[in-house]
Amino acid sequence: MAAKIDKKAIVDKKAEIDSNVIVGPYAIIGPAAKIGSGCIIDAFAQVVGNTTIGKNNHIFSYAALGNIPQDLKYKGEESFLVIGSNNTIREFVTMNLGTENGSKTIIGNNNLIMAYSHIAHDCFVGNDNVLANCATLAGHVTIEDRVTVGGIVAIHQFCRLGTLSMIGGCSKVVQDVPPYSVSDGHPTVVRGLNLIGLRRANFSQNTISALKKAFKLLFFENHPLTKAKELVSKELASLKEVSYLLKFVSSSERGIGR
Repeated sequence: MAAKIDKKAIVDKKAEIDSNVIVGPYAIIGPAAKIGSGCIIDAFAQVVGNTTIGKNNHIFSYAALGNIPQDLKYKGEESFLVIGSNNTIREFVTMNLGTENGSKTIIGNNNLIMAYSHIAHDCFVGNDNVLANCATLAGHVTIEDRVTVGGIVAIHQFCRLGTLSMIGGCSKVVQDVPPYSVSDGHPTVVRGLNLIGLRRANFSQNTISALKKAFKLLFFENHPLTKAKELVSKELASLKEVSYLLKFVSSSERGIGR
């Protein structure tokens, strides 16, 4: 099935648009855009710059994808935005290109990115994440998989959000957020284990119990971090999820909000 492009859409002849794509009226598709099969580009949405979009994404009205980064260092370098498949990108979402020559802003698969969210230059967003309304990511932010970011959350540049973490609405994230955690506040600190998320992800009760103990040692017993990591490593590191948690905490450059 050929692409269905509204007569009022502004689509550059050099754009690569796959089969079964729907482009609404007044949408703008730039010359370097590549759009995969089954995508829906609603009215007034923009796909510009070196933007590659996978299959079956729905891009709602007034989303602006692939504009130059909001970075004073940017001097016209050739950079990219790469979006995977099966994402829902709601109204007025903005996603920017990378900054340095050859750099990429990368969005994975199956993400729900709600209205007015912003993903800045050189960010990496993995798979199965939910970014609620007005979630704002500064440059070089990493969000792993199955993360929930509440509404009106601001995330400082270079922060990392670990797998299955959850950030409360209106939070200010200035340090890394460990996997499996619930975090909240100004600035954000760890409040506990994301029990509901772990259960929905079908984690075993043994794994959840081990993570509870690891969280208690790392974040709630007032041990110096080095000592806390030694205790967790000695008692629980044989479990892969705890090992991943330790690796994440140990590799943090911005620190953890304990």
